[in-house]
Amino acid sequence: HFGSIICALGARYKSYCSNIVRTLLVNPTETIQKHYNFLLNLEEELLKSLVPGKRLSEVYDLGLEYAKKEEPKLVDKLTKTFGFATGLEFRENSMTIGPKCVAVLKKGMVFSLNVGLAGLENSEASDKESKVYALFVGDTVLVTDESQAVVLTQSKKKIKNIGIFLKDDDEDDEEEEEKDTEQAPEILGRSGKRSTVLESKLRNEQSSEEKRKQHQKELAIALNEKAKERLAKQAGGKEAEKVRKSTVSYKSVNQMPREAEVKELKLYVDRKYETVIMPIFGVPVPFHISTIKNISQSVEGDYTYLRINFFHPGATMGRNESGMYPNPDATFVKEVTYRSTNTKEPGEIAAPSSNLNTAFRLIKEVQKRFKTREAEEREKEDLVKQDTLVMSQNKGNPKLKDLYIRPNIVSKRMTGSLEAHVNGFRYTSVRGDKVDILYNNIKSAFFQPCDGEMIILLHFHLKHAIMFGKKKHLDVQFYTEVGEITTDLGKHQHMHDRDDLAAEQAERELRHKLKTAFKSFCEKVELMTKQQIEFDTPFRELGFPGAPFRSTVLLQPTSGSLVNLTEWPPFVITLEDVELVHFERVQFHLRNFDMIFVFKNYQQKIAMVNAIPMNMLDHVKEWLNSCDIRYSEGIQSLNWAKIMKTITDDPEGFFDSGGWTFLDPESEGEGEANSETEDEEDDAYEPTDDDDEEESDSEDYSEASEDDDTGSEEDLGSDEESGKDWSDLEREAAEEDRNREKDDYVDRNSSKKRSHHR
Repeated sequence: HFGSIICALGARYKSYCSNIVRTLLVNPTETIQKHYNFLLNLEEELLKSLVPGKRLSEVYDLGLEYAKKEEPKLVDKLTKTFGFATGLEFRENSMTIGPKCVAVLKKGMVFSLNVGLAGLENSEASDKESKVYALFVGDTVLVTDESQAVVLTQSKKKIKNIGIFLKDDDEDDEEEEEKDTEQAPEILGRSGKRSTVLESKLRNEQSSEEKRKQHQKELAIALNEKAKERLAKQAGGKEAEKVRKSTVSYKSVNQMPREAEVKELKLYVDRKYETVIMPIFGVPVPFHISTIKNISQSVEGDYTYLRINFFHPGATMGRNESGMYPNPDATFVKEVTYRSTNTKEPGEIAAPSSNLNTAFRLIKEVQKRFKTREAEEREKEDLVKQDTLVMSQNKGNPKLKDLYIRPNIVSKRMTGSLEAHVNGFRYTSVRGDKVDILYNNIKSAFFQPCDGEMIILLHFHLKHAIMFGKKKHLDVQFYTEVGEITTDLGKHQHMHDRDDLAAEQAERELRHKLKTAFKSFCEKVELMTKQQIEFDTPFRELGFPGAPFRSTVLLQPTSGSLVNLTEWPPFVITLEDVELVHFERVQFHLRNFDMIFVFKNYQQKIAMVNAIPMNMLDHVKEWLNSCDIRYSEGIQSLNWAKIMKTITDDPEGFFDSGGWTFLDPESEGEGEANSETEDEEDDAYEPTDDDDEEESDSEDYSEASEDDDTGSEEDLGSDEESGKDWSDLEREAAEEDRNREKDDYVDRNSSKKRSHHR
């Protein structure tokens, strides 16, 4: 029956006791709510009076006076005492908040403050059990110098927190009717009990699947509407194309070098302006190093040849050379070849070809330097400028020592320490390298303990990439190893060897120590940043295997992400960025399926996880459904690059033709979407072709049946042939032999008669 449920919980920690009491109210009436609120107010009054210097009997009297003033009818229903002192003993009988106790309150005393009403009558109750009810509230409190005692058991107790309000009677009636209709088929079962259990079980399973499908339909409708709104806001915000730097070497003739080699029309490499000056038709012409594609040198007989190839329109281009010709209609030099003799004339210091050798070496050097600088600039061009780290001089800053960083700052990995400051973290390696991560740049922070893993780690997934080790990084991880990553198989030792047992014990202790240190660091950081940084811990029990990159790893959900942090590179998907998830290759005869994440930013490349075991499909669906993420499934692998290009080229047209419903095999607009994207994907299902398929199937069936009939007749004949046993076969063979001998005898006699007549 519904009514009041009283819950009391006691705990003992380091020999000291505590206690908490709460009443849960199910569908409480107005009167019950009024009585409960009176009880809360009475507890507040008692807290105010629990101050040093007062006698416990005075506290009791003050509470009683308040009750007589507010609810005189309920005074008789109150508990005899309002609590007791607690500590090493759960209840100190000599110190109770009652009418006869004269003990004086002192600072530091701890009381279990309990107030209750018993034997209350509920006139609105329908059943006998609910007619009489009780209410009880209790907390562990500490007496301090302040105006009132401090509550140590901070648990909510207002009506909105402890009240359980169930459905109306009308809904209950509907449910009962449904139950009655569902229970009717039980009569048809052979054994009443068994059929009831099985049917109810199947009904429950079916209903959960139906609920999931219903929820997915709702999400599908909401998905298209939200995507339309988002694209409408983003309209007109196309990215401007990146303009390449000018390849002009010298802005004026005055900047040209006045070297003797230039005047003598020799090849000259100007390192300052990264330019090669080449003599062409008797004129020194400067070419910027970025215009040179490659150079080659060869020696043939008495001559050295230097061949220089240039970039020009129509040549095969790299990804970054698309906009490098401001006026592509100009005349371009494709290649230039220089020849110089290897023979040294009398009086010359070196052979003329030495100039070509020097030019070849210098061009290579300048080209390498230019390409390195370009690569660094390309890395930096998308970087968002970070704030400066504000250092905290406080010695009690949260700090973790002996941590490795991933990715490595240099090729060799080294340890360092991670320290939390005013507005960010600073990692300092033993070599002195510094990596700063600001709190406002952290998108997600993760703490993965060493349970079932060989490393314990903190991982930061950033909003904007940061630069260290000459590269940009969106994920930074700090970890330390627990135990041996590699095991020496050369140690042939007994499994119960003392050293091995000691090593295992030491590893267990180390794991516990590291876990405590990391946990403490996370808690301090959360407190220090006022929950700006919250560390998420992956739920290992919800994990499932998959291959986001090359190897299969355990993918673990967190409260807002799907991650794999143990293997490098890490895999981090933030669920709030995901538009929908599509399962590919979902077929009964396949062992694995693939999982595609489409992001809300359609310009972003989709993420794919391969080779998830088929038995995990329901598990993954249930998890996505609980996260309110739309999912769909199909039997083909789709060409997502083309699909996303089709959507980004004409988003309005895509959503007008049904949007993401084309992924749903049950959708009406699927045929249209398939016709649009027939190059990208196979037609999974087209309802219009059903009749044709059925006809062709029936034709095939009829042909097959005719074939079967003729085949069966042939088979019948062969069966008759093959139905003889061994004795029959032997008899037939003997008869054949006798006939053969008879024929031979007749032939011999006839030949003898012919010879005699002659």
